[in-house]
Amino acid sequence: MERLKNKVAVVTGAANGIGRAIAERFASEGAWVLAVDIERGMGGKVVSDIESSGGRAAFVAGDVSKLDDVRRAVEMAAFQTGRIDVLCNNAAYLAPDFHGALDSTEHEWRRCIDVALMGTHYFTQAVLPYMIAQKAGSIVNVVSIQAMEGMMTSAAYTATKAALLGYTRSVCYDYGPNNVRINSLCPGPIRTRIAEASDESHYHWQCDQTALGRAGYPEEVACAALFLASDEASYVTGATLPVDGGWTATSARKWT
Repeated sequence: MERLKNKVAVVTGAANGIGRAIAERFASEGAWVLAVDIERGMGGKVVSDIESSGGRAAFVAGDVSKLDDVRRAVEMAAFQTGRIDVLCNNAAYLAPDFHGALDSTEHEWRRCIDVALMGTHYFTQAVLPYMIAQKAGSIVNVVSIQAMEGMMTSAAYTATKAALLGYTRSVCYDYGPNNVRINSLCPGPIRTRIAEASDESHYHWQCDQTALGRAGYPEEVACAALFLASDEASYVTGATLPVDGGWTATSARKWT
């Protein structure tokens, strides 16, 4: 199927993991994809792999927390057809070690806010004029189940992700009359390059929190993002969709 045929899609944080899987899936469904990331080497490889598979894509190096980079990326995407149909805000700040409120640093808070929250806002603000003019558009914010449930030693990350849920709901209310949809996608434990190894105790703990008894894969998150981005979700906006193996549905199991 080509559920995004001839659509223009922008994916941030597209060089690795979930962002890469989303960019590849969007392209396989017919979209022209602009991959945005600070990692030039891996970002370029994502595009070359998409093109090798018959898809259409381009890469732009950019920091989502910098307005000039955001505007340059959006202008590059709009240059293709004069439209921007899909935006996936996936970029986030992932520190080597997060902390609880007492030990968290200003740098940790600032980077979480600047990248995940303000980066999402900057890109959303930049694409909205196109979507409003064409009376159609889908924005998918990749958030986290940590926005839905408390999590230990990650005050800045969790608070920022929770703020994104509120941002999604506010924007959907304001621009729904323009047929612009915006939804939140909340992954649980996913097997990416920064995930715990399968022989680590924390990995097994994560698996035990899910109904399915396993961690997920980036491609499974990408399938959910594709649904929200496509016209199949034409009556879905302001939603929070967990892709978490049942983690948030079975929270009582964590304490038994």
